[in-house]
Parts: sequence; structure tokens; C-alpha cells
Amino acid sequence: MTQFFDYWATMLADPLMQRALLVAALVGAAAPIVGTYLVQRRLALLGDGIGHVALTGVALGWLIGAGMGLTPGALAVPGAIAAAVLGAIAIELVRATGRTSGDLALAIMFYGGIAGGAVLIKLAGGTSANLVAYLFGSLATVSSSDVVITLALCGVILAVGLGLRWALLAVTTDTPAAKAAGLPTRAYSIILATLAALSVTTAMRVVGLLLVSALMIVPVAVAQLGTRSFSRTMALATALGVGVALAGLIMSYWYDLPPGATIVVLAIVLYALVAALRPLVLRRKVAQP
Repeated sequence: MTQFFDYWATMLADPLMQRALLVAALVGAAAPIVGTYLVQRRLALLGDGIGHVALTGVALGWLIGAGMGLTPGALAVPGAIAAAVLGAIAIELVRATGRTSGDLALAIMFYGGIAGGAVLIKLAGGTSANLVAYLFGSLATVSSSDVVITLALCGVILAVGLGLRWALLAVTTDTPAAKAAGLPTRAYSIILATLAALSVTTAMRVVGLLLVSALMIVPVAVAQLGTRSFSRTMALATALGVGVALAGLIMSYWYDLPPGATIVVLAIVLYALVAALRPLVLRRKVAQP
């Protein structure tokens, strides 16, 4: 027992783990907020599309930083944020105009984002290996400045996502009705796309760009199995997001596992368990007098 507590004390005393736990908790809380709207709007894969675009932004940041003589990767996160926001707005505008289907727009973003990232990182003097940390997450490289950026971005996501929740819900649920009611649906749609982009870039360090959509969507899917109202779904999804992010990070520390993949696997296992147990719970409720 003493060894167990010593192990926890050692982990919590590590500055790297302190930063990683804080970032994981922040991202775990913010990502499902946006994911709830995306699921409601049937855009669950939007996070994947934005993630691929953000990869091009990472490489572009490397290229610009190399041209300015900065440390390699110094502008990777700002580049990812800029590219993700622009890409998300582009996807929303293309989808809204109806000139290209949403699925086709996402597919173009998928392939273009990866290809652009590979080309630009080579021009910057790097290799595809430099992108691996951003593709799969690397909490071992989280710095104090990363914590500050994550805290700021998550603060924006939580403030806007919760502060405008009823307007955003109206737009995501029934856009024509919201427009008829006088809401600026285009502006709110762009706001939602921007929030999705910020969620992707904040979760980049935790689960990686290839797995970021899972942290946004899977906790929402689990919450929907046990709740009916939008507010309860969002609240439960946020709690589950924090839980799986922290649990996955701790497991990765104990067993030397990749943190991003461990977090996503835990979320999916949780979904499978709840989905399997839900019919039993419902039958028991029906059987009660």
C-alpha cells in the first residue's frame, strides 16, 4: 500500500505530469461541448476533416518558423489554429451554399490536409516523422506555454459554447426555423465551425489530430445512451470527457502506453459497456411494478 501511495506521489510531483493532467482535464471538458452540437447536426466527422487541415497548418508553421530562423516547431501550434479555423469556415460555407455536399467537402479536406502537410514539412527541412507527435498526440512535449494556450482556447470554447448554447442548439436542430425566428444562422454556423476548429487544435497535444474527433464525439454518444435532454447530454458528456482523459493519461503513465490512443480506447470501451448494459437496465425498469 505504501508503494502505491509513493507511486501516486511521484507522479503528481512530476512537473510534466502536472501540466499534462491539467491540459487533459481542460481538453476533456471542452471537446465534448462542441461535440454535442456536431452530433446534433449530424457532423460527427467534421473534427476529422479539420484535424487534417490543421496538419497542413502545423507544417506551414514549421516552414514559416524556419524562414524566420526560429526553433523548429515554434509556430506549429499557431499555424494549426489558423489553418483549422480557416478550414472549418470553408467547410461550413461550402456546405451552406450547397454547391458541394458536406461529405465531399470533408473528403477534400481529408486528403488535401495530409498531402499539404507532407509537402510543406519537407519544404521546411523536416520529415514526416516531425508530424507524428501532432498526429497521435505527445503530452511529453507539453510546455508551460502550451498550457497557457490550452487554457485560453478552452476558456473561449466553454464561454461561447455554454453562453450561446440555446442559439447554437436552435441553429443545429432546425436551421430554417431558426432563420425564420430572426436568428443570424450563417453567423452562428460559422461560430460553431470556429469552436470545432479550436477544439481540434486544443486536443491536438492530448489525443492527436487523427484521433481528436473521438474525444469530441464518443463521450457524447455515451451520454446519449443515458439522457434525453440536450443540457443533460452536454453535462454528462463533459464529465465523461474529463474522466476518460485523466484515466487514460494516468494509465499511460503507469503502463508506458501512448496517451492519446489509451484515452480513445477507454472512451470506446466505456461506450461498449454502457450500450451492452442499457437494455438490461431498461428491461428492469419496465419489469418493476
